[in-house]
Amino acid sequence: MKGFDEHIYDEEQLRIASEDFRRGSAEAFHILYQHYSPKVYRFCLRMLGNREKAEDAFQEVFTKVFENARTFRGENFGAWLFTIARHICLNAIRLEKPYQNVEENSLHYSYVVSDDIGMRDFVQKAIMQLPVSLREALILREYEEYSYEEIAKILGIGLSLAKIRVHRARLLLKKLLEPIAKEYYGNR
Repeated sequence: MKGFDEHIYDEEQLRIASEDFRRGSAEAFHILYQHYSPKVYRFCLRMLGNREKAEDAFQEVFTKVFENARTFRGENFGAWLFTIARHICLNAIRLEKPYQNVEENSLHYSYVVSDDIGMRDFVQKAIMQLPVSLREALILREYEEYSYEEIAKILGIGLSLAKIRVHRARLLLKKLLEPIAKEYYGNR
């Protein structure tokens, strides 16, 4: 889904929109959609590794958000939204084959030189090999830049477990990338 316009709203605007959304405001839904849609799409794409599946999940997320507006309690719209996105992505993962192709440019590549396509492919495959519980924690922390507290809320786990999952994901990713990194970079 290309063409997302990044709309930046301050915390106060988002808080007011969240409150108005709970009361059924279509304008508030539009503001929240504009702010969160690029982030939700990127999350779905990183979790599912396929544009078509990510687009389907993305549409389902915002459909469910709109349909379930009355269940939002008004505390943290972003955490509530990503909890819905997480459940939809997990359901999609359960329905697919164990291996999936990862589309080019679907992930952020902070671990490697950005102009090496071969290395990008290896990193994509390594991230997709992570267990889902570790993958989602890593994506929320490293790519969506959520705090550990927000990750814990989104995943429905304790704060210490959120930290452990991110740490384990980083360790496992490092282990998965180590052979190719040694070959690629040598002993620099």
